[in-house]
Amino acid sequence: MQLDPTPRQLTLIKATLFALALLPLARMTWLTVSGQLVEPLEFITRGSGDWVLYFLCITLALTPLRRLSGWNWLIKLRRMAGLYAFFYACLHFLAFLWFDHFFDLAEMLRDVLKRPFIAVGFSAFLLLIPLAVTSTNGMQRRLGGKRWQRLHRLIYLIAPLGILHFWWMKAGKNDFAEPIVFGLVVALLLGLRLAWRRPKAKPARVSAAKQA
Repeated sequence: MQLDPTPRQLTLIKATLFALALLPLARMTWLTVSGQLVEPLEFITRGSGDWVLYFLCITLALTPLRRLSGWNWLIKLRRMAGLYAFFYACLHFLAFLWFDHFFDLAEMLRDVLKRPFIAVGFSAFLLLIPLAVTSTNGMQRRLGGKRWQRLHRLIYLIAPLGILHFWWMKAGKNDFAEPIVFGLVVALLLGLRLAWRRPKAKPARVSAAKQA
């Protein structure tokens, strides 16, 4: 079924999704200021981290959804999803820096070097920064299409690093259900990309063999 929204409808879709993506932040804020949480600091840290993974999965899912459905307009939502992944990653990092280290950067870096699961999460956050900085049309033109695409393929590394960070964090409680679900989703989304790229490579190899 073809679904081709008009520019006005697409703007409305984007505005709606933009507002919905802020609801987790609104919920965390409300529960914190209303005093309904026993451990608000942990709730904000864990909740923001969860939403980083949700938005990374959404970002990765948009290309397969576009290809399977034929709804090319879906790709226009990918930038927003990626930027929200970065937004919640910033909130997650700020919570870690503030609540755990009271903005002591030296102490924070020592913690990163000492604990592997934090080092992995911090690496994923650093890799998200250039993607956010180059998300604009202007930066895409400056970099050129091919270099921009190569840079933004870092998400294929960022998502597994985020899941590994989550896995190690959950290992202390021997609770692996959520990391496994995230891992399977990301594995499926990356696996689809690999499967779709292979048929393109075979004709190229056959053509090269014939020319030889």
